[in-house]
Amino acid sequence: MSGPGTSSSPLGKDAIEKIATRVGFEVHWEDANKRTQRVRPETLATLLNALGLPCATADEARQTLAMLDAERASQTLPPLVTAECHRATAIPVSPNRSGVAYRIELENGGIVEGRLGLPKGETALLAPIAEPGYHTLEFGDQRVRLAVAPQRCYTVQDACRDAATANGKRARRSDADAPRAAAIWGIGAQLYGLRRAGDGGIGDFTALAQFARRSAAEGADALAISPTHAMFSADPHKFSPYAPSSRLFLNVGHIDPSAVLGQQAFEAALDTVSADGGASPRQQWAALEALPLIDWPGGLRLRLTLLRALYEQFCRHERIAAAPLAKEFEAFRTRGARALEDHARFEAIDALQRGSHGIGHWRDWPAALTDPRRPEVDEFAREHRHEVDFHVFLQWLAAKGLSGAHQAAREGGMAIGLVADLAVGCDGAGSHAWSYPDDMLRGVSVGAPPDLFNQAGQAWGLTTFSPRAMRMQGFSAFIDMLRATFAYGGGLRIDHVLGLQRLWLVPEGASAADGAYLRYPITDLLRLIALESARHRAIVVGEDLGTVPEGFRERLARHGLLGMSVLWFERSEDGGSFTPPARWSRTSLAMTTTHDLPTVAGWWSGHDIVWRDKIGQTAPRADGRDPVALANAERAADRHALWRAFQQAGVAPADVGAPPKEQAPVDEALAFVASTPAPLALYPLEDLLGLAEQPNLPGSVDEHPNWRRRLAAPIDALFGGGALTDRLLALASRRTSAARPRNGPAPEPSRTP
Repeated sequence: MSGPGTSSSPLGKDAIEKIATRVGFEVHWEDANKRTQRVRPETLATLLNALGLPCATADEARQTLAMLDAERASQTLPPLVTAECHRATAIPVSPNRSGVAYRIELENGGIVEGRLGLPKGETALLAPIAEPGYHTLEFGDQRVRLAVAPQRCYTVQDACRDAATANGKRARRSDADAPRAAAIWGIGAQLYGLRRAGDGGIGDFTALAQFARRSAAEGADALAISPTHAMFSADPHKFSPYAPSSRLFLNVGHIDPSAVLGQQAFEAALDTVSADGGASPRQQWAALEALPLIDWPGGLRLRLTLLRALYEQFCRHERIAAAPLAKEFEAFRTRGARALEDHARFEAIDALQRGSHGIGHWRDWPAALTDPRRPEVDEFAREHRHEVDFHVFLQWLAAKGLSGAHQAAREGGMAIGLVADLAVGCDGAGSHAWSYPDDMLRGVSVGAPPDLFNQAGQAWGLTTFSPRAMRMQGFSAFIDMLRATFAYGGGLRIDHVLGLQRLWLVPEGASAADGAYLRYPITDLLRLIALESARHRAIVVGEDLGTVPEGFRERLARHGLLGMSVLWFERSEDGGSFTPPARWSRTSLAMTTTHDLPTVAGWWSGHDIVWRDKIGQTAPRADGRDPVALANAERAADRHALWRAFQQAGVAPADVGAPPKEQAPVDEALAFVASTPAPLALYPLEDLLGLAEQPNLPGSVDEHPNWRRRLAAPIDALFGGGALTDRLLALASRRTSAARPRNGPAPEPSRTP
C-alpha cells in the first residue's frame, strides 16, 4: 500500500468513507454495549488495499472511485448470477426498454426463452425458472452462468425419508417407527481424540469408521466431527483444525498407514525405516499411542516417515499401468485436476523452503515461486515430480479413509452420516491462499470486535475470500470449497455462519479492536449453499452463536439451514432461568455444549472457571472484589436455576435438591436436550462420557492443551455395554417420545424442491 507522502495531496476522510461504504464496509457499527462506533480512516485505507482498492492518497482514491463508478455504470453482467426456483430474478443491469430477449440453456440440455420484464423504477426481471442447477444465460451479446437454487437446503426430514425409502431403517426400526425420524439424534466427536489399538497416538480415519459403525448400531443417525481440512505437513506445530492450510483438501495426519497397502506392509515399514532418537520406529509408535495428550509434532513426523516408505513401495510394486491401485490413484489425480496439483506443489515447495531456508510464509519465498501460474513453478514440479506426487498420494489416502468412514456410517443405517465442519477461514501462509491469490484477502485477519466476553476483541490469524473477488470470479472458489467439504459426508456445519453476512477484519499487526465489518453477498452465498446441499443430498448447520443481527436466524431457516441451540445459552432475557425444552427452536439442532464451551461436568463443577483463572483470563474488577469468587457465586445460582429447569421438564426428581458440584447431572442435561422439538439432537462425546475437560479454551494457545485431548479408552471399550451404551439407549427412547406429537400423527416431512 502506498504510504503517507506518496501523493501531492492528502486524502480526505469523507472520500475514503465513501469508497469504503461503496464496497461494503460498515463505517459506523454498533458495539456490544449498543454504542455506535466509527472506523478510523487509516483502518479503512488499509482494509481497502487488502481488497485491491488502494486509496492511501488522493490520487489513488480518485482512480479507485472512478473504477467503481465505471463498474456501476457498466451494463455487463457478472460471471455468475444466482436465482431461486419459482421466483423472478433481478438481473443487475438496466436495459433501456422492457421485453429484451434472453435465452437459457439448462444444465440438462433444455432451452428456456423469454423476455425481460422491466417494472417501473426497478431492475430487469428474469421470469421464474423451475429447474435447479447451473445453467447458461444468454442476454444480448453476453453469456453468463446462472445458478438456480432450490428455495431451501436438503433437510433432516429429507434425509430421513430418503434413507427409509432407499434401503429401510435398521431391522429394529419398523415402518411404524418412520414418523419419529422427524426428531433424530447424533453424536459430536473430535476425530483426533478417538483412540484405537495401533493408531500411533492420533485419531485416524479407521478409528472414525469404527466409531461410526458402533454409533449407528446404537441408533445414531449423524456423527458430527471436527474439521478435517489440510494442515501443513512441513510444520506439525500448526495443528488447530480451525486454522488450516487449505479448506479444499484433507488432513493427512489422520491417515491410517496400515490401511494403505495392508497391515503386513505397515509392519515391515515400522521395522525398516530410520527415525530420530534412540528408540526404534515401532517403539516410538507405541509410546505416542500411550500418551494421554497428542504429541502432534512427534506423531505427524513419524506418520509421514512411514507413509513415505509405503509410497516408495507403492511406486515400486503397485504403480504399474495394469494395477487396480494405480488406476484408482490416477483417476483420483484426474478428478482433482489443477486444484490438487497446486496443493501438492505447495506442500513440496513449502517443505523445501522451511527445511532449507527456514521460510515459513509463501510471501517470503523467491518471487518466481509465489505465483502458482509462473513457469518457474511448473519447472519446480517437473524437477520434483516424485515429491509432488507423494503429496497427491497422501491426499488420495486421506480421501479413501474419510469416504470409507462416511460409507461405514451410512451402511450402519445412519440417515445423515458424517457431518463435516467448515472452518471460517484459513491460514494466509497456506496452500489455499497461495493457490487462489486473486480470491483471498491479504494483509488482514478475520476476527471479532470487543464484546462482553473478549474486551480486547479477537484476531484469529485467518484469511478468507474477498467478497469483491467472489463476484468478479463468479464465486468459483467458494463453490469449489463447498463441493470439497460436501464430498465426504451427509452434512456440513459452517463455523461462524454470521460470516455469510459480514466479517470483522483486522489489519495485520493492528489491535483486534481496530478493525471493521465487511459485508458479504449473503443472498448469493445462501443460494449457492442450498444448491450444493441439494446436489450432494446433505444437510447444513450454521454456527449462529453470539450477537446475531435481527432477522438473521429467520433468514437461515427460510433457506433450510439449521441453527444451533446450546444449553448454556438457552436462557430467559434476564438470565435468571433456563428455557424449557418445549420452547427450544424447531429450526436448530439441540446440544448441551460445543468444543469451545464447558462440558456439563466442567460447567457444573466450575472447572472452566478454574482454567480461565489459571491462564490469566480472569480480569480484575474495578471495585476490588474477587472475580473468581464472584464467578463461582454466579455459577452456584446458575446450577440451582438449571436444576429447577430439569425438574420442571420432568428429567429430574421434583423432591430432590440440586446435586453437589462434584456430582454433575450429566444424564439430566442430556435428557433435557433430548426432550426438545429440534429435528436433530447432537450429544457431544465429552458429555456422553461425563468428562470435565473441554477440547478448546478460546483465547489460549499453549496455556491449555487445545486440540490435544485423547479419549482414555479405545472405541471398542466405550461401546462394551457399559455406561455409554445405557446412556444412549435412554436418550434414544426420550428422542422417540419427543418426536411424537401429543395429539394425532407425526407431521409429514417436507421435501426439497
